[in-house]
Parts: sequence; C-alpha cells; structure tokens
Amino acid sequence: MVDQTKKELQEEALINEAFQKLLDCYLASKHRKKVELITKAFNFAKQAHKGVRRRSGEPYIMHPIAVAQIVCEEIGLGSTSICSALLHDVVEDTDYTVEDIENIFGSKIAQIVDGLTKISGGIFGDHASSQAENFKKLLLTMSEDIRVILIKIADRLHNMRTLGSMLPSKQYKIAGETLYIYAPLANRLGLNKIKTELEDLSFKYEHPEKYKEISDKLQATQLERSNVFEDFIAPIKQQLDAMGFTYRIEDRIKTPYSIWNKMQNKHVAFEEIYDILAVRIIFTPLIPEEEMNECFDIYVSMCKIYKSHPDRLRDWVSRPKSNGYQALHVTLMSAGGEWIEVQIRSDRMNDVAEHGFAAHWKYKEGGGSEDEGELDKWLHTIKEILDDPQPDAMDFLDTIKLNLFASEIFVFTPKGELRTMPQNSTALDFAFSIHTFLGSHCIGAKVNHKLVPLSHPLQSGDQVEIITSKSQHVTSAWLNYATTAKARTKIMAILRKEQRTAQKVGEEMCNEFFAKADLEPNTIDLEKLCQAHEVANKEEFYVAIGLKKIVLGQSDLDLLKEKQPGGVNAWKKYLTFNFVGTRGGKNRKSEEKGEKLLNIKELDRKKPLLLTEETIQNNGYIMAECCNPIPGDDVLGFIDEKDRIVIHKRKCKVATRLKSSFGNKILAAEWDTHKTLFFPVELCLKGIDGVGVLNSITEIISRQLNVNIHRLSFETNDGIFEGYIHLYVHDVEDVKIICKNLKKIEQINSVTRIER
Repeated sequence: MVDQTKKELQEEALINEAFQKLLDCYLASKHRKKVELITKAFNFAKQAHKGVRRRSGEPYIMHPIAVAQIVCEEIGLGSTSICSALLHDVVEDTDYTVEDIENIFGSKIAQIVDGLTKISGGIFGDHASSQAENFKKLLLTMSEDIRVILIKIADRLHNMRTLGSMLPSKQYKIAGETLYIYAPLANRLGLNKIKTELEDLSFKYEHPEKYKEISDKLQATQLERSNVFEDFIAPIKQQLDAMGFTYRIEDRIKTPYSIWNKMQNKHVAFEEIYDILAVRIIFTPLIPEEEMNECFDIYVSMCKIYKSHPDRLRDWVSRPKSNGYQALHVTLMSAGGEWIEVQIRSDRMNDVAEHGFAAHWKYKEGGGSEDEGELDKWLHTIKEILDDPQPDAMDFLDTIKLNLFASEIFVFTPKGELRTMPQNSTALDFAFSIHTFLGSHCIGAKVNHKLVPLSHPLQSGDQVEIITSKSQHVTSAWLNYATTAKARTKIMAILRKEQRTAQKVGEEMCNEFFAKADLEPNTIDLEKLCQAHEVANKEEFYVAIGLKKIVLGQSDLDLLKEKQPGGVNAWKKYLTFNFVGTRGGKNRKSEEKGEKLLNIKELDRKKPLLLTEETIQNNGYIMAECCNPIPGDDVLGFIDEKDRIVIHKRKCKVATRLKSSFGNKILAAEWDTHKTLFFPVELCLKGIDGVGVLNSITEIISRQLNVNIHRLSFETNDGIFEGYIHLYVHDVEDVKIICKNLKKIEQINSVTRIER
C-alpha cells in the first residue's frame, strides 16, 4: 500500500513537471497569456483520463501534455491550439461529449476537438472501405481550420517518438502510414523539422539494422566533418563580421533516412554520398525591408572567397515555395575540393522554414500573412478534389498525395500571369489548372509560341497557350500524362460519368439480347459471358457492350445453350485448377499433395511469421514480384484478398501503400532459411570495357563461387560497359560476397543489386 502511494506521488510529480514545462514554453512565446484557460483544460483532461495508462505503462495524460508541448514549442501555436491538444482524446476515450467541451471551453476549441475526434485512430480504419472516407474527413476538417491537421501531425509525432512499445506489425503499419501521408503533409505545410523527424523515425522502426548502421557511420565520421565545417566557415565569418551582420552559422547533417534514400536511388554506398554536410547562415537584416537584397549581398561576398557551382543556385528568396519556404541555396567549392551547399536565410525566413507558414497563418497577433494566398489556393484545390473523390481508397490517396511532395515550377499564361505548378506538370495539367472545360477540350498547346502535344512537360519560365476544340473528348490515355492531382481527379470524374452512361446502355442492350433468345439474364449465364469475353465482372461487361467493344452474337447464344463447334460441352472450357506456387519452380496442385494451407484465423499476430523452407514451400507464401525479397532483406507479410500471405520488402513501394491503407493485414516476418532455398536476384555492373572482362566475371561467379547464372546481358558504348546478371542465390550474404569478389576485377567500377 505504501509502495502504491509512493508510486502515485511520483507520477503526480511527473505530470505536474511536464505541465509546468508546457506553461513555461507558452509564457516565453509572443502569444497573449491565457494561462488560466490552459490550466483549466489540463485539469479537465487529467480528471477525464484518470486511471488510464498508455501501452508503455505511463499515465495517459502524459500523451496530451506531450502533444500540446509540440504544438506550442515546435509548431508555434497559441492557447486555443494548446487547449485543443490537451483535450484531443477526451471525447473519443471518455463519456464527455463535444457539447460538454463547447459549454466549458467555447465553440472554437470544441470545433477543433470535434475535427480531431472524427479522424482519431490514425487516418485509416481497419477496413479498406473506410479509408478514403476517413482521409476525406481529415482534409475537410483541415480546410475548415488548419489547426486540426497541425495538432494531428503533433499527435502523430509523439506517437512515433513512443512507437517502441507497439508490436512490430503495428509499428510497420504506423510507420508506413506516417511516410505515406503525414510526412508529405508536414512538408507541404512547411514543417520541415517535423517532416524530417517523422521520416527518420519511420526508417528507424522499419529498418532498425540499416538505421543503426548509418547512424554509427555518421558518428564515426563526425570529427572529420566538424574539421571541414570549421575550416570552411572561418573566412565566411570574417566577411560577415566586416559587413556588420549579426548572424549564426549552423552545420546541417543529412539524416539517416535521407542518406539511405539516396543510397537506394543512386545505388551507391555510404562512402559515396558526398553532400552529407551542408551549411546554414541565419542573419538578422540590417534593414528589415532589405532582407532579400541582403541575402544576395551575402551570396556575392561568399563568391569572392569560394567558387560557386553555376548550375546549383536556387533562388527561393524572390520566388518562395508554395509552402512559404524562403532561402537562397548556393553550392560552393571548399578549399579541400568538396562541394558544400550553403543556405542563406534571415531570422524571419528561418522561423517560417522551421515552423511552417501555416502556424503564422491566421492565429498570431497581427492577423494574416503574405503567405495566406498560397495556403488558400492549396486548400481550394483539396476542396475541389473532395467534391468528387475516387471510389477506390488507394486511388483517392494516391491522387491527393501526388502534389504533397511536388517541387514547383513557374509558368506564364499568354497574358503574362504567373502560375505555380508542380514539377513535371504537362500542358494538359496546365489546361485543367485553369478550368475543367479548357482541360477536357484541350487538343494541344503552344509553349513559347511553338506547337506541342498535351503530354509536353513544362519548364520554369514557359509561356503556355492552350488550344481547344469542341469535338475533343477525354480519353483514358490522358491519365498516362496527367501528373497533377487536380487534372487526374477531373479526368477520372469525366471518365466515370461516361462509364456510368455506357453501363446503362450496355445493360439495356444485354437484356434485349437475352429477351430475343427467350432467356432470363441470370448470374450464371452472365458469368459465362464475362469469362468468354475475358472481363472481370458484369459491370465491365455492360460498359464494353455500351461502348460497342463487345457485340453479342451467335457464338454467345451457343455458349448460353451449352453448345460449341465439335460437340464439346461448354463447361469444359471454363474448368480451372488452383495451384500453389513455391520457389524454385516447384509448382504443383496442392490437392494432389494433400497439403494443408495456412489458416489465417489461426495466426498468432503477436509473433512474427517464420519464413523457413517448410513454411515457404508448404504454406504457399508468395514472394512479391514487385520487389523479389530474399533472405536477409527486411520483410513483412501481407494477407491478400484470397487470404494468401504475400512477402514484400519493407521498403517496397507497393508495401508502403499497403502499410498505409491495410494496416490490419500487415504481419511481421523473419527469415530462417539456413541457405536451403534459392532466390532470384539481378546485379548491375558498370566499368571500362576490355578484352576478357566478361570471361573474368563468369569465371568468378560460376567457377570460384559456384553460383548458377540464369541470364546475362551486356552493352558497350564508347569504351564503357553496362551489364545485367540474373542469378539464383541463398540470401543477401551471398550477394555481398559476389559483389565483393566482382569488384576485385580491375575494369569494374561498380556492382549493385537492382532494388525494385
């Protein structure tokens, strides 16, 4: 009893200390001091969550306090948001209602808490059908009051910081969801620091070994980078002092996630990443109105010390990014012969870069901001997409996400009006950005007065004139070169409308066909026709008839009456056999072997799947062709619609989408194969061509390492060769040994495994 009382006193002290830290942070801000309101919200939430604990064992109230701390300290919001953060789980987890919150704390806080409650439990529910609707709720509440999503991002950040107490399968779901939606949203709202941390934490839980490996290498090379940094900035400091600036210079180190991403995309080792170090100069303008000019003054002064890279000047000062980001980026050659990126920002620009312009948007003293227009434009685009969301959850999420991470280009209308578009936008995207009618009747464009097709990619500075025709109609092929969320949404909406019309016409034509044959259009007969014409379902069948892609005739009539040429019964044509595939080409009919496939309902989801020789061959696990996982890769299992388990690499793009949307079907998985099975891999070799190179490669692989080459192709161009080798190996360790031995060949510069 004494121990229990002591523990309760310790927890009470811990809670009060955390709340006091929150108050201290709030009092140090520029916001109006509504301490009484915040204290009232804290006491209310504390009482409401009394006796409840998180999975980690700590009192539940510590979570709302931590979220409020992030909202105050890291995003820079005021008392309304802090109170809403403290109360964000009260309505969902206790008996209190939104009306109770409104009566005690007012309508604004109640509205935000209500918005947070509607999207509680993550963006996605347990069932695919609810995902798009939940995400729609998130975006709708966001467009009503941006503070809802800012607090939700803070909530997700704290959940990611405490993810260690969750089961691995839950970790993969939450980390995947974070990478797919929350990190891009944070980036789009200018919360760069939070975006970076969300990415890094997701990487840490999805690939713990690789995270540790890169972190250890960063630690080991820290002293060397510190010396380079100090040597590089010494003359810059002298120059800035002479110019009379008050400033600070920081080193910015690439995060483990950013490094790993570059290693994957470029197929290079850690040692070949040369831009790990960057420098950031943050200065106080001598004359506030001249801060843009002073950025360029600092740039010019640095170019007197170091040579600048002519193609790497990024002017985000005079043309801020659409998330409000402003800075001047320049790449300089150090005295040691290394290219180092330098970011030049004023104090104000840095504040926006760290906290996001959304935090400054409407809620600080003094009202709006010059960035308000850009945010309003973005929210308006979201509202347009929400007017006609895709029926399929994944399509809807992909459509929204298209523009979240996109960089911007600047293009002009024929009248000289400047428009911001996502990078890689086409002429078709530009047409839809102006008006749906213009986009749907677009036949081409004039870019800089030259005629170009709809698929023409636009560049910054292009002047674009859209050419239309009333006879032009939207086709499904347009989806191949529409890259913006707005254009794709509108095209799909038009196609769906046309499809609904065609389906209705097709159904009427089909019913007429059945009526003439004196038959009833039953499900069995319709399925026969669907199989005969190779369409998935009756809806597609009706559409194809309505569009005259299928014309029903005598052969269909014979099929329905179970007649075929040669007297063969029609049913034999549709007899199918179910096979279970395994590695090594051992496909066989599972019924003949009498094998008992895995019962999904009997799975213990708290334990990882063990991928052994027996379970891979007998349980019918499927190795995903999109990423071809092999033992040693970080993997997970996914239960597909046929209750089969598909094994994906955790970093696979398909797996990322699945984690984001079907979290309840994700399983933790571990290898335990002991070099008994063979798996396919593909290696890419690059080097200098010469006599005997190919012979040396095959000698090492086939004779020295005794590995079977399945296929190989080489191409030489101006003395440089590039080759691809398909092999069967036991695991990742085999791949490392093969790569290591091949790199010993003098003419070979690089050997990398092709990651899909």
